[in-house]
Amino acid sequence: MNEHDERDTTMTGVDPGRLDDQQLMKELETIHRTRHDTLLYGSNDALRVHNERMAQLEGEYLRRNPRRPVAAGRTREGARERSCGESATPRS
Repeated sequence: MNEHDERDTTMTGVDPGRLDDQQLMKELETIHRTRHDTLLYGSNDALRVHNERMAQLEGEYLRRNPRRPVAAGRTREGARERSCGESATPRS
């Protein structure tokens, strides 16, 4: 059995834990840039591999950056405040 027959056990790309921070960010930028085309036009296998790789890379980023800054507008509470403030009828 060769490595191509072991799809579920073979990783595509370098183990994210072995990438330095700059390499990890470059990999993340690339995978996010190619996401839309893979979703729309990739085979089921290509989409599965893309999902797995993206999860590996994002998981490593989150592991390294557990206290990353979170923008208030990207939370549920921030979104609620934004939608209240965008009302067509002014409040008195």
